[in-house]
Amino acid sequence: MSVRSGHPQHENALEVAAAYLRRVRRGDETDAIRTTLADLDSDALASELDSDSRRRAFWTNIYNAAIQETLSSDPSMYDGRYSFFRKHIIVIAGEPLSPDDIEHGILRRSMLGWGFGYIPNPFPGSFERTHRVDELDPRIHFALNCGAASCPPIAVYDHERLDEQLDVATANHLEQEVVYDFDTEHAAIPRLFLWFRGDFGGRSGIRELLRQYGIVPENASPSFSYDDYDWSLSLGGFATRT
Repeated sequence: MSVRSGHPQHENALEVAAAYLRRVRRGDETDAIRTTLADLDSDALASELDSDSRRRAFWTNIYNAAIQETLSSDPSMYDGRYSFFRKHIIVIAGEPLSPDDIEHGILRRSMLGWGFGYIPNPFPGSFERTHRVDELDPRIHFALNCGAASCPPIAVYDHERLDEQLDVATANHLEQEVVYDFDTEHAAIPRLFLWFRGDFGGRSGIRELLRQYGIVPENASPSFSYDDYDWSLSLGGFATRT
């Protein structure tokens, strides 16, 4: 993986991103690794991240690490969380990026944050077009942690076992957060399903996901209500096994 500005080479960007998240978890210094990330060559990065599994692993680790580090350093930034999510908090390959840039632009493939998963961004920038995933995987919503108490735990994602890891993250979150009433066939589900309904394929897609993960019976067609989201700042929510 080549870098710009004469900084030393690192074995690969995927390892840099994973190392960054591990250092944040331990509370270690990250200046050198952030410099390495900033000085990556954009074309070389795109060449290395040549599959969606690689892109998702890299960008999920970057997103979670950057948010945890930034808010741990200055929790008051979360007081205005909507502006915080649009604030540039990390530089990757020379591009200053916000949490929204990574989540909605790259990992959700240029979808608007407030379009319920149905409205694409009509004017994505060149960096976003270069590095975004080819296909949106809705399980990513159970891997991203924005610092809120209702967010799922943080894991270090590995592209070689990403599908398995996302399955585990999804299953765990659904088992913990969904309440299903067998008598009324009603499911109280996380509010993420409302905000990103289109990502999941609408109401029918949500039902299929709940059936797929054994949250509701195979023949169930439940009605929904959406739980309130706890936006209280809660840092350090790492999974016990990553």
